[in-house]
Amino acid sequence: MPRDYYEVLGVGRDASEAEVKKAFRRLARELHPDVNAHDPEAEEKFKEAAEAYEVLSDAERRGTYDAYGHEGLRSGGFDPRAQSFGSFEDLFSSIFGGAGFGFGGGGGPAPGGDVLAAVEVELADVATGAPREVSYEAVAACEHCRGNGAEPGTPIVSCEKCGGAGQLRQVTNTPFGQMVRGVSCDRCHGAGRIPETPCGVCHGSGRVRGLQTKTVEVPPGIEDGQRLRVSGAGHAGEPRAPAGDLYVEVAVAADERFRREGTDLVHVVSIPATEAMLGTTVTVPTLDGEEEVEIGPGTQPGHEETLRGLGLPRLGSRRRGNQRVVIDVVVPTHLSEEQRALAERLDETLEAANLEPEREGIFARVRRAFS
Repeated sequence: MPRDYYEVLGVGRDASEAEVKKAFRRLARELHPDVNAHDPEAEEKFKEAAEAYEVLSDAERRGTYDAYGHEGLRSGGFDPRAQSFGSFEDLFSSIFGGAGFGFGGGGGPAPGGDVLAAVEVELADVATGAPREVSYEAVAACEHCRGNGAEPGTPIVSCEKCGGAGQLRQVTNTPFGQMVRGVSCDRCHGAGRIPETPCGVCHGSGRVRGLQTKTVEVPPGIEDGQRLRVSGAGHAGEPRAPAGDLYVEVAVAADERFRREGTDLVHVVSIPATEAMLGTTVTVPTLDGEEEVEIGPGTQPGHEETLRGLGLPRLGSRRRGNQRVVIDVVVPTHLSEEQRALAERLDETLEAANLEPEREGIFARVRRAFS
């Protein structure tokens, strides 16, 4: 059973013709797919609203509906025009004259669509930038006819249907009166000219689908998930129309050696407590190779050493951040009797001066290192 027409438009039963019209135009804006792509039911909702408006904007039909409801309309032979159109755009254009709401429209050859592709880079590539080859499916200009749709050596003539204008005039009766609008010619697709002998490869369309390959420059400092735009590398448009763009989404591969924090890289190195007490030298990985880092005597857990200029740059800059080396002090476990005896002898010799905490407490150091 159809919903109540007044409920569909959100107006009272005493609403004036102007109020009905205003409510319908508001709904039409909300339900147009260009602004309501998240709702797959938008088309059916619009048709429902159009049917309600068609009845409530006509005094005679509205009177019948108020008196006898949906059954009265059907018995009187009412056939809602909203159900007789094949697509949302046909229905919307018939009511509002194509671009009446500023959602686009007009004639001319259709431009090509955009294409999304993906590429993966290593963390080292983020430091320096790197070229990457990207392959993707796209519609391209036909090489056989060079995109004009005509068999080589044959002429391209003026379209007989539109007289070379590329557009046709269409008159439509709407709830607002008679509307005259220009629509793209369905014979020449808005070009105004057609090939006398269509290309044998693309059948006159001037375009073919195939695998395309482009080399893109991944800039230093790129973030995971960012996109690069390559103008004109998307789907080819109709003859004399521009191509779409290629968008390349960059995925930065995880590197278990480092954690990225802005332009800094964080690397954690574990040393036994004895080396932390005595001091040692450790070898750590960087994006530029291995580096030796001196660990001073008495190093505490969470202590950081900084390797300047060995991090990552910001996007658009070559200046690199730092690599921070965080010291993880490992307390030995599963001691042998000899090791336990040595540890006990050390414990007996420790004095208060050996156990004085640094000015920055351990929790503050750990928070700073891993924040």
